[in-house]
Amino acid sequence: MPGPHDLFARFTFGHPERAAAELRAALPPHVVSEVDWSSLRREPGSVVDPELRETESDLLFTARLRGGQSLLLYVLLEHQSSVDRWMALRMLRYVVRQVEHWREKHPERTVLPVIIPLVMYHGPDGVWSAPRRVEELFDLPGEDAQRERWRALVPRFEYLLDDLTAERAEALMARPGPPLAQLAWLVLRYGRTGELAHRLPDWTALFAQVHAAPDGTESLVVVIRYLLLIGDRSIRRAAGQVLHSVMDAQQAEELMRGRGETLIERGHRRGLEQGRLQGRAESIIQILEARGMDVSDEARQHILSCTDAAILDRWFNRALKATTLSNVLGDLAS
Repeated sequence: MPGPHDLFARFTFGHPERAAAELRAALPPHVVSEVDWSSLRREPGSVVDPELRETESDLLFTARLRGGQSLLLYVLLEHQSSVDRWMALRMLRYVVRQVEHWREKHPERTVLPVIIPLVMYHGPDGVWSAPRRVEELFDLPGEDAQRERWRALVPRFEYLLDDLTAERAEALMARPGPPLAQLAWLVLRYGRTGELAHRLPDWTALFAQVHAAPDGTESLVVVIRYLLLIGDRSIRRAAGQVLHSVMDAQQAEELMRGRGETLIERGHRRGLEQGRLQGRAESIIQILEARGMDVSDEARQHILSCTDAAILDRWFNRALKATTLSNVLGDLAS
């Protein structure tokens, strides 16, 4: 069963616009400048082991470089209670799985796409201290010069790290991106520290910007739900004061008390329904690819962006028997 950190992080950074903000903040400048960010798409599927779901979740995105070359961006959202020394080895394993999955879908290709692995960490134990390179995990013999010769014989792999615990609030608020992404960085950064209740009032303007955006009320429901799940009375009280500053008193009271629970449950149900639709869409793509059909980027986006359950069910049933993509998505033309 996914925990609150998993649900909140996936809701926020599973959206391409907010994922782009995270990736722009963490990737090297030369990569950021080369990516066509309008092409960023979330891909179905996950490679994280089921038993790790309580401590982490993953997101996979595809994008194109400005020269047309494809790029895979694998993001691991890490929220476990302690720094994992073996993260480099685990990330290597996840990336290899992703490469193997890609090869199964593209047997005719002779080269692999670039896969950039990124860990976003917001645990409570301070800054990330585990090795980021696989070669640092090996017990190499000899002194420095000799060790370097041995290092050339072991696997080399490095993951990128966005350690939110190492960032100051001012730096996170200065990151470019949608207001919900900025608020999420802050809440994840301070969510399991003793500072959150004192800091929430400083973010009132961000709460107001989130509320003013399209689907702003739904986004606030998710934020407040997360705060209530991880916080104590002081956080609940501070969150209520912030809400009273950004919306009328009745709305704030409904959100924090009484009917507020109904609003939170309603937002949770919406999130579950969106997850169900997303899963249905991903299943359709997986069936089509398993049956040997080439799913173009345009068709993939049509399927993943569909929010009509009846249409998705119709496509799903057709995908089980169809021999061509047009047999499944023919109604798009009309």
